[in-house]
Amino acid sequence: MKNKTAIFLVILVVVLAAACQSASELEQAQYYSGGKDLYIAKCQNCHGAKGEGLGKLAPPLTDKHFLTVNKSQLACIIKFGANQPMQINGVNYHEKMPAFNELQSIDIAKLIVYITNSFGNQQGPYKHDLVEEDLKNCQ
Repeated sequence: MKNKTAIFLVILVVVLAAACQSASELEQAQYYSGGKDLYIAKCQNCHGAKGEGLGKLAPPLTDKHFLTVNKSQLACIIKFGANQPMQINGVNYHEKMPAFNELQSIDIAKLIVYITNSFGNQQGPYKHDLVEEDLKNCQ
């Protein structure tokens, strides 16, 4: 009987802890989860399961500085591809990244949340309305 009571108490604590998450934390978790699925389907083949990249063909997604400085450009890169050289972690990348025109703003936001909060990155939320603003400013 003591084991059942202990198990019940552990489950109760876990449920209560989950219930204490704020709406923004829950939304962040949903974006992250959806972004992970999209990353696996669209990005992992080139950028790797751990964001390590693919030699000199596809850059890693582990450079916190690059992702922070260029965060407002990530939506443009994902939606319209990349055609210009980039320097990431001191390495020059010249290969073209394909466009993912079919992705909606919400999908791009989810990808950005996943990428910028994985692989050693912890940049927090990024909502789809920010993606829409970023896409208006693509060059």
